[in-house]
Amino acid sequence: QVQLVESGGGLAQPGGSLRLSCAASGFTFSRYAMSWARRAPGKGLEWVSGIYSDGSDTYYADSVKGRFTISRDNAKNTVYLQMNTLKPEDTALYYCMKSPGPAFRPEEEPDYWGQGTQVTVSS
Repeated sequence: QVQLVESGGGLAQPGGSLRLSCAASGFTFSRYAMSWARRAPGKGLEWVSGIYSDGSDTYYADSVKGRFTISRDNAKNTVYLQMNTLKPEDTALYYCMKSPGPAFRPEEEPDYWGQGTQVTVSS
C-alpha cells in the first residue's frame, strides 16, 4: 500500500531553516509528481510546492517563492522541502502528497498524503 512518511519538522527561530523529508513506498516513485501542502492553525489547506516526476519542473506558492526549495531523489524514493528564511506565518502542519500522474498541476487533487510533520517558527 502507498505510504508517505514525513520527517524533519520541529521548532525554528524566525530567519532559520528546516529541511523536511518524505519517504515514499508502495508505488513506483519515479513515475509520479509529488508536492507539499500545509495547514496552519485555524486555516484551510494551502498548497506550498510541487515537483514533476523526473524533477524537471517545480512550482511554488507565492508565499514561499524564493525561500523554499523542493527536490527529489528518485533513487531513494524521497522528496524534500528545504525551508529557509522561515517566518512565524510558516507555522503549520506540513503534508507530503502524491499526484495521480507524472506532471504536477496545482489544481489537481492528490491521491495520497502522509500524516504530516509539524513546523513551528517562533522566537
